[in-house]
Formats: sequence, structure tokens, C-alpha cells
Amino acid sequence: MLHFEDFQPGQMFDCGTYAVTNEEVFEFAGEFDPQPHHLDEEAAKQSMLGGLSASGWHVCAMAMRLACDGLLLKAANRGGSRVEETRWMKPVRPGDALRMEIHIVGLSETASRPEIGFVKMEWRLFTAAGHVATMIVTPRIAKR
Repeated sequence: MLHFEDFQPGQMFDCGTYAVTNEEVFEFAGEFDPQPHHLDEEAAKQSMLGGLSASGWHVCAMAMRLACDGLLLKAANRGGSRVEETRWMKPVRPGDALRMEIHIVGLSETASRPEIGFVKMEWRLFTAAGHVATMIVTPRIAKR
């Protein structure tokens, strides 16, 4: 189990890959982001994305799965405190293998909660097309 003291700026954690399926893209979009470029292949071809793509919010959900499996469930995680930034740079398409790295960018403590610390992370997501999204996330991690 990783605790606050085990993290250092500059560390990188490989969180593996997630296979993006056509069915999942349609299912998520139908439920949570029913825009034509996520639900209709012809409309998607005419959009600025140039083809069917996963909702950015779906990408965030897949990133959370990868973060849990790759790091958060192996740490004394006490829940999130903030997401400072989310950037979607390239579309994530059905058939892509979404890969994630977590980079530790900073640590902070607070006098009001001495039993935890804040671990600022940059979640970097990639497909074969390159870097597709970044999230700056700061969970609370228990101290020993």
C-alpha cells in the first residue's frame, strides 16, 4: 500500500491500457453525451472530429478506470480533492487502445488534516495517434 510519504515529484506510474469499443462509445454517449458526433457515424464524419469518437467525458471515465487499476487502489487513497484541468487534444476512437501514465507533479500538506497529504498528479492519455488528453488531478492520500 502506497502512502503519502511514498510519492515524490517526478515519479511516473504506467497504468496500462483500455480497449475502446464501438458499443461502449454509443452506450456512454446515448446515456450521458448524446451529441451527433458521438452517436452517428455519418454526422461524425462531417464534424471537426472527422469520424466517430468517444465523448471527452467518456475519456475521463476510462482514465478513472485506468487510474484505479494502475495506482489509486494500490494507495491509501482517501478520495479526490480537485481536478484543476482537463484537456482533450485528439479524438479517442472505437478500436483505440487508450494508454495512461500518471506523473507526480507535487505534494502538499495541510495543518487542518495532518493525517493526509495532497498528491498532485498529471494523468496523460495516449493512443496510437499520440497524446490525446491530460488531466491534472489531486487526490488525498493517507500518511503512515
